[in-house]
Amino acid sequence: MSDKLSILVRVDLDHAKAQVLAKGHVTIHSIQALYVVVKRANALRHNLVLELDMRHARVDPEALRQLETCSEAHHLPARIDPQQTRCTLSILPPRHAVHTAHHTPTRVAA
Repeated sequence: MSDKLSILVRVDLDHAKAQVLAKGHVTIHSIQALYVVVKRANALRHNLVLELDMRHARVDPEALRQLETCSEAHHLPARIDPQQTRCTLSILPPRHAVHTAHHTPTRVAA
């Protein structure tokens, strides 16, 4: 998998749905580009339901936490969207988490 972030947007205006598909490596730096694309997609139609598909991306834990915060708050960060327009965003999480030196994986007892 490439480190280069690739973003594809699929829009169904008739059903007020959009899917933002991310591939590559999502970091706390590259997430800014993702936010801008989500903001532009969200502006296409009022009450658009956005799905952020991260299943084919490698996502750093802090970047995933930031995205989850946006999803829960229904807003993008204020530096990206100063108007704080409502954003209905659901996230399809990455298949494989990226672990950092400070992140300890959780183990489940069997």
